Amino acid sequence: MHTENPALPDVMLVLDTEGIIRDVTLSNVFAAESVAAWIGRPWADTVSASDGEYLRHMIEDAGESGVSTFRNVNQHFPSGLELPIEYTTIRLGGPPGLLAIGKNLCAMAELQSRLVEAQQAMERDYWKLREVETRYRLLFNSSRDAVLVLRASTLAIIDLNPSAAQALGIAMPQVKGTLSTRFPDTLIPQERDLFEGMIRRIRERGKAPGVLLRLGQGQTPWLVRASSVTADQEEVLLVQLVPSAAAQTIVDLTDPMHIEALIEGGPDGFVVIDHQGAILRANRAFLDLVQIGSESAVLGEPLGRWLGRPGADLTVLLANVLRLGAVRLFSTVLRAELGREVEAEVSASGQGGRNGGKQGGTIGVFIRDVSPRLSTATPGKGINGLMESLTRQIGKTTLRKLVDDTIAVVEQRYIEAALDQTGGNRTAAAELLGLSRQSLYVKLGRYGLEEDARLPGRPDQLSAA
Repeated sequence: MHTENPALPDVMLVLDTEGIIRDVTLSNVFAAESVAAWIGRPWADTVSASDGEYLRHMIEDAGESGVSTFRNVNQHFPSGLELPIEYTTIRLGGPPGLLAIGKNLCAMAELQSRLVEAQQAMERDYWKLREVETRYRLLFNSSRDAVLVLRASTLAIIDLNPSAAQALGIAMPQVKGTLSTRFPDTLIPQERDLFEGMIRRIRERGKAPGVLLRLGQGQTPWLVRASSVTADQEEVLLVQLVPSAAAQTIVDLTDPMHIEALIEGGPDGFVVIDHQGAILRANRAFLDLVQIGSESAVLGEPLGRWLGRPGADLTVLLANVLRLGAVRLFSTVLRAELGREVEAEVSASGQGGRNGGKQGGTIGVFIRDVSPRLSTATPGKGINGLMESLTRQIGKTTLRKLVDDTIAVVEQRYIEAALDQTGGNRTAAAELLGLSRQSLYVKLGRYGLEEDARLPGRPDQLSAA
């Protein structure tokens, strides 16, 4: 319990020299208590039996010296409430005799308890941090990979492990954070701009490809990668050094005709995806196709979000890349963010990973807008030619027969196209068409494709499906 003013007493008792209560004053905290029954009773009758002796000594001390020492007693109130109260008694000198002043100890006990709990929590957090710091230090120092931590604002080396110190040819600091060497200062002058350019790109885009740098007295080539991390309200850079044995065969990254620049400026859309279809890299042409202004807006998104029927075309594409290693001229539709749809051709090749190539690898996908080519195609072929042929049958057959024939021809063409795109895989073709496998088998039999499913350009994989 808390009083309105901590400086005021909670209980004041006016006593005679025999310890009989003559008057009572309570603070607002005990406003609901009715203590009229205390008047005329011995003070000792209102406390615990074990505290009666304390009260007798307090009364004697006040009578002799004018004031008693402080004593803690359990005060019983008429309502049944029992609280620890700290009393002292003062001799008044007049007929009333003594004044007993009491302070409620519950608030103090609560504060002390909270203080102890807070101290214990701080100690637990401190030891957890010490444990984490110890694990980090053991892992950091025992790692065979060369790792440095740089201050983002100055590129000064904050921390490095023994592998990194050996690679740079500098001594390990005795105390963490005492090394003030700037990482660019360890590079040859013509490569400092290259490293700082990578750092600028990380700040702008959040990531950047690694760069090849020569480090140490032996000018050994290393592939340097960096990533931004926030620690202790300060931005730092985590730099990894990977030895590059084949450095002489790598294209000079300072060359403006580097492959990265070629892909970025290419006329066809290009994306790098993982084996789940999530986008890891996209060039400007792809961003223009899907009508998105920033690469960061597509990173991590599934390519199937824009490719054909959501999920279906991408599933077929990934299945064929995993099985064949590459896919050429896969026809689909690209749907942009602002509603535009374009006919597209997709070519892709995969890079194997773990678990049969399904984990850890990447797939490069080129996407070309072929709408201009289709719009200038020769009339009379494809669907347009089919419609012209059926139109010439007007007057020679009924409208119902014309409609049925049109539906049958279009359906057959779609089934053949799906089988072409999936390499004859019936399961994938059914998924692409939105049919069950049983429904696809029925339609194959209806159009005479059940026995002759190896259409031109399709490998014989139907039995495997």
